[in-house]
Amino acid sequence: MDRLRLFIDFGSTFTKVCAFDLDSEELAGWAKAPSTVDTDVTEGLRNALEELKTGIPVTEEHIRTAMGCSSAAGGLRVACIGLTRELTTRAARLAAFGAGAKVVAAYSNLLSEADAAELESLRPDIVLLAGGTDGGDKKNIVRNAEILSAAGGGISSILVAGNKSAYDAVGEILSRSDKHVIFSKNILPRLDRLETEPVNEKIREIFLSRITASRGIDRAETMIGRVLMPTPSAVLQAAKLLADGVPHEEAGMGELLIVDVGGATTDVYSVADGIPAEGGVSLVGLREPRVKRTVEGDLGLYHNLDSLVSAAGSREEDVRALRARFSVPEGRDEETHVALTRLAVHLAVERHCGTLEPLYTGGGITKVQRGKDLTRVPTVIGAGGPIVFSPDCRRVLLGAVRAEEDGDSLKPASPTLYRDARYILFAAGLLSETEPLKALHLMKKYICPV
Repeated sequence: MDRLRLFIDFGSTFTKVCAFDLDSEELAGWAKAPSTVDTDVTEGLRNALEELKTGIPVTEEHIRTAMGCSSAAGGLRVACIGLTRELTTRAARLAAFGAGAKVVAAYSNLLSEADAAELESLRPDIVLLAGGTDGGDKKNIVRNAEILSAAGGGISSILVAGNKSAYDAVGEILSRSDKHVIFSKNILPRLDRLETEPVNEKIREIFLSRITASRGIDRAETMIGRVLMPTPSAVLQAAKLLADGVPHEEAGMGELLIVDVGGATTDVYSVADGIPAEGGVSLVGLREPRVKRTVEGDLGLYHNLDSLVSAAGSREEDVRALRARFSVPEGRDEETHVALTRLAVHLAVERHCGTLEPLYTGGGITKVQRGKDLTRVPTVIGAGGPIVFSPDCRRVLLGAVRAEEDGDSLKPASPTLYRDARYILFAAGLLSETEPLKALHLMKKYICPV
């Protein structure tokens, strides 16, 4: 196995190691061990590697060239600030999600004293400061820069991605503070143009240069190659590669949606244009990116059971029997586990997708679309332990499929259902950085229909 490559995910609960044989394009081995981020991250890594070695020969050279990603210690935590909730604040959220972050707070218009105090108490890894199209409003972003400059140690890194006409003033204000400040291109240079990629790259730079050290993840780099990105960013890379393929070499699977259920959150990724499937529909609001991620912090299977059941709302019938058995541990009641996981999938995908609503005008009724129309997406992939190891994976994933009772939701209507049965998406995303064709082949081999 000279072409054996190792890929590592430093998670909050488990450190996972995936081994690919790149010559045969096979999954050679997979192992996990409890993470030890609170003490020494290398302990959990060593334990996972020892487990892997019981099945395959792993050398020190294999370990030294391993690539990693991380969602440990709460992942990458970003607070977003914009001018208007539906435009620049939403654009900032989309950019943060696309970079693999968890948005811990979002503010619009001028920050109040209470907002600033809350922001400091949250201690986000990055404050993403947006606001105004290029040449538009400057007062808002400048005033918010003044408030951030005066803030205490709870705010350490500020990424500015708003009206470029205000950058001189914003830069001068923030230079008076001890904050780490980086400027990027405007997320929303025009009302009809969303540009998230430059911000994504800057967030990744901050993650690599500062946040891995603050989490202790940099200690792992004394053993392996590098920690390249947040884990959700690796999964998003894998999703894009699987959808689009490798240009001029091999086609992908086409538009798709991935839903990843975890213990604390449920992430949804889509690679789709999301334009209206019906004629005569008006697309309103911010045009969302083709490659999109959302994260639902209230839809975890273990840490957020209370909020998950509360989020069911009128869908009480899905969880009618759960309230009396609310604290049933995993594995004790398979029916409870399936019902909860399907509910998390249902709600997370519903929030990720757009809506189609009637609009009553003097000329009659027209239809308005907000967000992405994913009704024609042909592929839905389930990921994460609660799905991968579910006793009824197909039933769980049907929660992502549009049903009559879903009303105006633009969820996939009749997709083929798959699952990441061998837990390789993060590893394929890391491999895609250097060998995208092999990463594509491995995903096509190991992501299986259900």
